[in-house]
Amino acid sequence: MLKPARGVTLIELIAGIVVLAISLTLITSVLGPLFVKSADPWHQVRAAELGHSLMNEILSRRYDKNSFKDGSELRCGESGAPACSAIPVFVPPRSGARSGFVGVEDYNDYQTSGDTLTDAKDSALAELYRSYLIEVDVVDAGTQPESFANVRRISVIVTTPTGAEVRFTAYKGNW
Repeated sequence: MLKPARGVTLIELIAGIVVLAISLTLITSVLGPLFVKSADPWHQVRAAELGHSLMNEILSRRYDKNSFKDGSELRCGESGAPACSAIPVFVPPRSGARSGFVGVEDYNDYQTSGDTLTDAKDSALAELYRSYLIEVDVVDAGTQPESFANVRRISVIVTTPTGAEVRFTAYKGNW
């Protein structure tokens, strides 16, 4: 006696397709956001690299353009030395070349994007930091207790292409 051949009915086939569609929808909805976030660590490392480099550049400048660059005993604001310059306010914020910046106050309100970013020697860095945003803020920390007199707070904010912000803050003293 021959066994009759058994196949898949149309109803079983449709039920299998529906189960497969539901499971694939669940899997892609769970994994989809992970693909978008997978570049975040890479962008944060690049932003940290950029922010740290810019902060080092700023900290290598003088406390004030009226400070002596030879390391003499006189500091700006002391008797016998020129007065310290006020931190200028720029409206709109400045962008462009930084090669002419002398003191840390020159970086106040400096803003640029990675598309127009240059290094300290004005060489283009657009290929490395496209779509990154950079903001620098310099303020006198002298409004704090007396122990903060003659100190400027420097803040560098780097925004990645995904919108994450990486912040750096340092203090430059007039020692």
